[in-house]
This record gives sequence, C-alpha cells and structure tokens, in this order.
Amino acid sequence: MFRYANNQLYCENVPIEKIISRTGTPTYVYSKNKIIENLDAYEKAFSAVPHTLCYAVKANTNPSICKTIFEKGAGADVVSGGELFIALKAGANPSKIVFAGVGKTEEEIRYAIKSKILMFNAESLQEIALIDKIAKQEKTIARLAIRINPHVDAHTHRYITTGTSENKFGISYKRAVETYLLAKKNKNIRLSGIHCHIGSQITSTFHLMAKRMSELFVKLKHAGFSNIEYIDIGGGLGIKYHNEIPPSPENLAKEVLAILKPLNVKIIMEPGRYIVGNTGSLITKVTYTKESGHKNFLIVDAGMNDLIRPALYEAYHEILPVRQIPGKKKVFDVVGPICETADFLGKARHLPDIRQGGLVAVMCAGAYGFSMSSQYNSRPRAAEILVDKSSWKIIRKRGTYKDLI
Repeated sequence: MFRYANNQLYCENVPIEKIISRTGTPTYVYSKNKIIENLDAYEKAFSAVPHTLCYAVKANTNPSICKTIFEKGAGADVVSGGELFIALKAGANPSKIVFAGVGKTEEEIRYAIKSKILMFNAESLQEIALIDKIAKQEKTIARLAIRINPHVDAHTHRYITTGTSENKFGISYKRAVETYLLAKKNKNIRLSGIHCHIGSQITSTFHLMAKRMSELFVKLKHAGFSNIEYIDIGGGLGIKYHNEIPPSPENLAKEVLAILKPLNVKIIMEPGRYIVGNTGSLITKVTYTKESGHKNFLIVDAGMNDLIRPALYEAYHEILPVRQIPGKKKVFDVVGPICETADFLGKARHLPDIRQGGLVAVMCAGAYGFSMSSQYNSRPRAAEILVDKSSWKIIRKRGTYKDLI
C-alpha cells in the first residue's frame, strides 16, 4: 500500500508529505487496508479447518490498530496484563484470547481468569500450580495448554529463536508427556491444548514443528488425554525485509494442515509480524548530512529509541526517499541522534543526494517498531498515523517533554 506517484511516496491514496506537513517527524504511518488484506490472507489459508487467529498484540499495541484487527473477528495473543488490558479495551472477545509468556505474575493470572479468557499457554509446573491455586480461589476451572519446546531451530536471529533446548521458553519435548501427567493432578485446571512457538521472522521449518506436535498429540492420547481440543502453532511467519522469500499463509497452511488436519482439533495461530509488519513505515527527516572519513552520513531525527530492530537484531529495513530525486545515487549510512555507535537505521544504502530537511521512509516498520520504542536520551516518542484510502487520522499523538517527567 506504499507506492510512488508523481515522484512522491504515498500510503494508500495519501501523499506522505501531506501527512508530515501536519504531524512533523518522526512519525509512524500505517495502511489500514493492508492490515485487512493480510488478515484476510491468513483466514482464507486456514478456512478448511476450525481455527482461531489470535493476533500477537506485542507486534503493535496501538489500540486503533488492534481495533481494526478485532473488528475483523480475530482474537488476541497476549503476554502481559498490559497487553490483555489493551486487547479488551480495543474490543477483543475474551473467549478468543490466549495468554502466553514465561513470567506471568499472580496479578496477571487473576486478571485473565476474571476476564474469562479462552486459555493460558503455560510454561512451567510452578506456573500451572499458581494458575490452579488462583482458579480455585476464583471458584472456576482455568483452561490451559502447555507450551512445548520441540527443539526446532527457526533459522532466524538468535534473539528471536524460541524453539530450541537452549531457550527459556516452554517444556522440553522429551518431558512433555511427563509434564502433562504431573499437571493433571491439579484440580482447577483443564488441559485443553498443546502450544508451540518456535520463533519469529521464520521462513522455513514449520513442517517439522507440526510433525512434532502431531506425534505429541498421539502420545498424549495414548496416555489418557482424550480432551485435547486445541493445537496452538504460535506465530512467527516471516515477511520480506530484504532478500528473503518467506512462505505465504497459504504455504504455511499447506505444510501444517497436511499433518494436523487428520487429528480433528481446532487450530490456533498467533501471527503478529505478518499482519502488521509491511503495513507501516517510519518517516524521518534529515537533520544534517555529513562526510566523515570515507563515509557519507544522513543524520535523521529518528533513532534506535524509535526503531531498535537494526541495532538489536542487525535487522535490515529498506530505506526510501519520500520524494524521488533524479541523478546519481550515493552510498550513505542512515543514522540517528542517539549517543550510541549502534544508533543506525541502515548502513551502506544507495540513495539519491538527499539534502538537509529531506524526508526518508524506513519501510516494513509496522511490527516491533513503536511497540519496542523507548524514551532513551529523553526523546519523546513518535506520533502514529492510520491511513484509510484517501483519509488519515492521528492514532497516537507525538510525545512531549512533559511525558518524560
């Protein structure tokens, strides 16, 4: 939904320059209809089986973004009490909310039980015991799945690989049946599912994950667990940032359902990045241009405080000029104002000779952009804008100095 027309970058039918003339920079700009398009692609891919799409709220927590997603019938995957609060306020149906995360607190568990969510994805026997205790106090039965670590390498950045034995997440695949048998002793929980999430920005390996889940389902059935209703395959489907060729939701469904459909269970998916990643762009202004040694720098007003992925994950984001400029391109490092050497948005980028005051767009910034932002160096957070065809609105005002106090 981002395109050039008359040498200007547009989001849907609105020129980026028109938005920025009102909002200033840095500003996140999102395409509402691209979000809907991505949701529809996922729903269509899994339409052959009973399923619930639970949007991973962590990817983008803006209430207007979440509302757009929940109005289409999606549920929510949350990992904190704060995300649960946002999901409920944005209109998520509690019966379509799953609560994951390795460190749920007593307060968060109680809040979720009182909210009547669909299911917890539990990650340890101590957590299961605490859920059971709180459910008993609340005079209810809590439904849960146990997150299993299938020892599947997602072949992505080590910080976002979560399905190998070295990670903190889930229960070892080898101890899965034993853990279910121990968990069964708790009287105020119902073991309703199996959960797995092997990482983020994945471009392969889903077949092996599904195979492990199928094998575990059969083992659990033989061990007396005949009431497993759900297999939650997590999220992690990658998007194209640079040269990747990630699978589509259709490819994912074809791989996974060939194995899981015969089990006659309900499938839960937890996509986040795929739903919002390519729907947003971070627009930033060139504060200064600078030559230093053999390098050309574009010093912009957005930094690692606004988009930390390049610094944290060495992630690649395409960077485009908001206004196309004819002539020979130069090689630039695009860097921010933060007092850290790691404060960069892109290195060795071939861009036109953008001058001081020019605008650039950091693409595919809709996921884990604003939601991972901070006020480091006491810089207020960016504004957020949602575009719907030819109209747009501010969905989060720019931070102010007062917000820093």
